[in-house]
Amino acid sequence: MSLRNKITLIGRTGKDVEIVQFENGILAKVSLATSDHYTNSKGEKVEDTQWHNLVAFGKTAEIFQKYVEKGKEIAVEGKLTYRSYDDNEGKKHFITEIRVEEVVLLGGKPA
Repeated sequence: MSLRNKITLIGRTGKDVEIVQFENGILAKVSLATSDHYTNSKGEKVEDTQWHNLVAFGKTAEIFQKYVEKGKEIAVEGKLTYRSYDDNEGKKHFITEIRVEEVVLLGGKPA
């Protein structure tokens, strides 16, 4: 993987993994929440949560399928990808995804 487009995230999955079966393999899709904590100008503690769309193929998708469920804390490494598609009404949609190349299972049971 190129260092020019590399992303590492640690967070918790927001839903169970969705598996799409193809003739020559599988695709795993899941959302990941990452949180940042800071104190605002009023002295209040604030939690800022970002959601990321993860996709994985091949052996990595198999790991997601077998071991990852809603609420599981994981670390992923991959690359940022962008794609677009037109829906049935001709409206263009844009999607940002993390194409996961490595996943590490963290912690114990999901929270």
